Amino acid sequence: MSTLSDLPNVGKVLEDNLRKINIETPEQLRQIGAEEAFFRIRMVVDPGACLHMLYGIQGAIEGIPDKFLSDQTKERLRLFYKTL
Repeated sequence: MSTLSDLPNVGKVLEDNLRKINIETPEQLRQIGAEEAFFRIRMVVDPGACLHMLYGIQGAIEGIPDKFLSDQTKERLRLFYKTL
């Protein structure tokens, strides 16, 4: 079984934040999705979590560095971020 830290974009801070919202595995992260995971982090752990963290979570789910997210994905995430 892989760990959260094996995913791209997941460093110590993001891994700690995910664990604080009871996401312990990459599979749990994939099931919950980037938007829900980020929403939980904002509500429970870090109200100041930034858009780049959301990009990082999405990249982790897709298995790519966040700089390689598609423009469409970034726009969708930006719109979601603005609703928070």
